[in-house]
Amino acid sequence: MKKESILIKSWCVYLLECRDGSLYTGITNDLENRLASHNAGLGAKYTRGRTPVKLLEFKYVENQSEALKLEYQIKQLPRLKKRLLFKS
Repeated sequence: MKKESILIKSWCVYLLECRDGSLYTGITNDLENRLASHNAGLGAKYTRGRTPVKLLEFKYVENQSEALKLEYQIKQLPRLKKRLLFKS
């Protein structure tokens, strides 16, 4: 029997601060690569004109579905509460 390599992708929700001081929330399964994409101007349309971006917080979750749900919840919050949510 041939052993198969299983790649487990950990999803995370992250919070960025853009050059103009605004906040951006997103999800990814490769945080390092996603940050590089944002800073290269290849990330989300929102961040393209606001580089460089700085990672403020991130949180790993069980799967993509949970990441999407948490991302949506965070995007509904006022700025101050976004920062506090990651601290809990």
